[in-house]
Amino acid sequence: MGYEVKLEIFEGPLDLLLHLIKKNEINIYDIPITLITEQYLSHIEMMKSLNLDVAGEYLVLAATLIHIKSKMLLPSPEENLEGEEYEADPRSELVMQLLEYEVFKEAATQLGQRPLLERDVFKRGSSAEEKNVDEGKDEIDVDLNVFDLVEAFYRIISTLDKTELMEIDMEKMSLTEKINEIMDRLAEKKKMTFAELLGGQLNKRMILYTFLAILELMRLRMIRVYQAGSFGVIRVALVMEK
Repeated sequence: MGYEVKLEIFEGPLDLLLHLIKKNEINIYDIPITLITEQYLSHIEMMKSLNLDVAGEYLVLAATLIHIKSKMLLPSPEENLEGEEYEADPRSELVMQLLEYEVFKEAATQLGQRPLLERDVFKRGSSAEEKNVDEGKDEIDVDLNVFDLVEAFYRIISTLDKTELMEIDMEKMSLTEKINEIMDRLAEKKKMTFAELLGGQLNKRMILYTFLAILELMRLRMIRVYQAGSFGVIRVALVMEK
């Protein structure tokens, strides 16, 4: 490939941890550390396979999870005379960090979703009537994050024949060209499914360029990636200025 994206531009290690907790519908106060650690490490491998430059913070949190996991495997501490344990739950500090981060992330997300006017100059919020304009839809569109995309593209890459990776592809394309291609196609159709966007191509390099282009366009808030419901078809659409 020769092109890598630093993932911290988009999301950080705590975002990945919260993503896994929500995906598994886990109580944040009682995290099954073995399961989460395994899935976290698996995601890091997925990201590396998609040419994402995993930041050091991801590896630090991975080490923290492994450390907590090892402490959880130790025998439970005995109680003292007052009935208190000598050592607190090894997960408690991480849980408090996640809860604090989630509060600020939610506030930043709500602010970022406002039109530019409302982000720089605050005005009256929408009325109840204005918010109900889109009611009546049978399914609710769910916006996907970076980690949802990592999983989706990793599944595509994993289905490729391993022998295909040994082929020499002389076709040259830059990331900028791929971004322009996607924008041109969306300008014509407004929205497309993943299958339409990939066009049936089975070349790993081109699939990775498509993935990286989508990430860049998401970062610039030029496109929206979503699916209808939890298991619907993934679609990509232009973000329409309000």
